[in-house]
Amino acid sequence: MKKFEQTWRWYGPDDPVSLQDIRQAGATGVVTALHHVPHGEVWTVADILDRKRIVEESGLSWSVVESVPVHEVIKTRGSEAKRYIENYKQTLENLASCGIYIVTYNFMPVLDWTRTMLDKEMENGAKALYFDWVDLALFDIYILKRKGADKDYSEEIVTAAKKGFEQRSEEDLAALTHVILMGIPSEKDISLADLQNSLDVYSNIGLDGLLSNLLWFLGEIQEVCEANGVQMALHPDDPPYPILGLPRIASNKEDYLKVINGVDSPFNGICFCSGSLGAGAANDVLDIARAVKHRVHFAHFRNVKKDHIGNFYEADHLDGDVDMPSLLRIFVEENQNRTRPIPFRPDHGHQMLDDLHKVTNPGYSAIGRLRGLAELRGVEQGLIALM
Repeated sequence: MKKFEQTWRWYGPDDPVSLQDIRQAGATGVVTALHHVPHGEVWTVADILDRKRIVEESGLSWSVVESVPVHEVIKTRGSEAKRYIENYKQTLENLASCGIYIVTYNFMPVLDWTRTMLDKEMENGAKALYFDWVDLALFDIYILKRKGADKDYSEEIVTAAKKGFEQRSEEDLAALTHVILMGIPSEKDISLADLQNSLDVYSNIGLDGLLSNLLWFLGEIQEVCEANGVQMALHPDDPPYPILGLPRIASNKEDYLKVINGVDSPFNGICFCSGSLGAGAANDVLDIARAVKHRVHFAHFRNVKKDHIGNFYEADHLDGDVDMPSLLRIFVEENQNRTRPIPFRPDHGHQMLDDLHKVTNPGYSAIGRLRGLAELRGVEQGLIALM
């Protein structure tokens, strides 16, 4: 029986988690990117081969790119979009020439991810990433002061946000702002004015416009991808609902079917993130998996627990709202149809044990992901034994 390819995200030479750590965790593949290259610029063959050499000298393989960022000018189809498209196509050609074919990307406007707390303490003392609607509303209404923001939240949340704002210190408000702005991928510090300007641009594009721009982007790169064997894997919105009034086009089954049918070619695929999709109260993650499994090029397996209003924290991999054994069964069966095993990584993990005393990338400490990988590996083994 064919097994998944076990991979691990690595942020490069400055990552507190080393390649040796990754090998000791039992992964064989690395998921990384050239984070030092400015967004929209070409990844050169020399740069790609240098990173690949570092990975391979550690006894691992560079299995997936996560990610080649799609420049905001492409997402908004601005006046310089064609130049950035050509750069993107050249990067894809360069990656393929170096033997790297799976490219994860997202088409989320402005924010790549949104959380309101990075260190919510669990009952056992571990810490997790957390999203709280009241805190987001507090930021949106009272810090960002987005016009009409209060209309996007329930009366209960608006009332609680007002109370929270009155009780928070300046230091607390600054800390919340910092956490939310961390989700904006940028080479420079982002101000509230910068964020508001971006929101204004997308208010004119809207949901249909953003989807149209994504399908245009995929159509533009289709020939290069098909000629070079590149598989594009679209990550879902994180979290999968509108944030700060921004449109979302990869949040549920219907969204994904529009995307993969909109440019109906095998290169146009999905990064299936069970945690991102699982944060949507209306999402049936197993149903989504069954509908799109044939186009899943890469998987992030993680879990979340939600409360009655949709706040969520990132749970242990086998202990959240997503039925992880049933989800893995779907992909174990799909994996048997593949010529190349589906790569997955244990997405995120609790900060725990010795990592509580270390500075790590949010969600990417070593021990929590090690636990997740071990648990996922064990479930896969058990499912295969039963097949």
